[in-house]
Amino acid sequence: MSIPEQEQTELRYLLGIAHIGNIGPIRFQRIKKYFSNLADFWQANLIDIINSGIEEAVAHKIIINRNQIDLEKVWQTHQDANIKLLSINNPNYPAQLKQIFDPPFLLFYRGDINILNKTALAVVGARKYTSYGQQATHSVVSKLASSGLVIISGLALGIDAIAHQATLEASGLTVGVLGASVAQKEIYPQSNYHLSEKIIANGGCLISEYPIGTIPLKPNFPRRNRIVSGLAKGVLVIEAQQDSGSLITAKCALEQNRDVFAIPGTIFSPYSLGTNDLIKKGAKLVSDAQDILEEFDIQEIATYPTTKTSTLSEAESTVTKFLSKEKTHINLIAQKSNLAIANLLSILTILELKGIVKDLGGKNYILCK
Repeated sequence: MSIPEQEQTELRYLLGIAHIGNIGPIRFQRIKKYFSNLADFWQANLIDIINSGIEEAVAHKIIINRNQIDLEKVWQTHQDANIKLLSINNPNYPAQLKQIFDPPFLLFYRGDINILNKTALAVVGARKYTSYGQQATHSVVSKLASSGLVIISGLALGIDAIAHQATLEASGLTVGVLGASVAQKEIYPQSNYHLSEKIIANGGCLISEYPIGTIPLKPNFPRRNRIVSGLAKGVLVIEAQQDSGSLITAKCALEQNRDVFAIPGTIFSPYSLGTNDLIKKGAKLVSDAQDILEEFDIQEIATYPTTKTSTLSEAESTVTKFLSKEKTHINLIAQKSNLAIANLLSILTILELKGIVKDLGGKNYILCK
């Protein structure tokens, strides 16, 4: 669908402003209020920019950076990368995000933007996680996704990636919010590139407030977190150390009047200190997906695909008897089942393909269902 000329002109200037840097939502609002249109700002001198409420040092940087930007070139770069732009003035701009104190004035995305106006839950957690965190994420998120909730996370390593993957396995919709550009060649971290493409291929979306060429600097991620929470009705935290990025997202959620949920963990794990503290401070304890669905007035959980025990062979049924929700090493399974390792590996592979067993790495396995 072609973009109307007037809207395209506005988007070009907004894209240019995004490339300038040093102009966040607050400064943008000052510029918008002072100048009659964005074209005037693009031609404005130093004095006018300062008079709009921009600090003098920042105004100097704006002038220097603006003069180095070719609007047509940056526009074509994004078109060639199949990255779409959405202005805050567009009626399709996510309604939830527009409600926060400092919504991005321009969103960059690939995928289906329309899912951002569905009921969503943000899921965040530790980059380094335990097998308990992995199991809890997969168990809870898969049920939430199959119940129709859009799952939003930050495409980071760890719990974020597990939440996205669990959603895809449940045939659900998920959104990755990035702290850099959504361009294929600039996905960060690059190890999640294939996951990012699966998200789009399965009807999801990648979204950012940063244009092509943005380096994934450390300050980008706390700002990214306000979008993660801002797009959602609530935030679920799964494993978080004290002073972690996940707790920043939880703080954003509280400031945005969103629900905060947390899955409790053992008192002996540093990865549970943050989540347990959130619960002590009033976050809603979650032990099952139903806790969140009831809070959101979603009455029924859609049937999550399972494999009936009757479809298992005798050997497969035998192996499942020696597995549980706690990780079990293959040597112990072999010892209990009296099966040779080579034979056992073959059976475990089949069980994993059926969705009954999950390989946690290090030759450790758990029972999924």
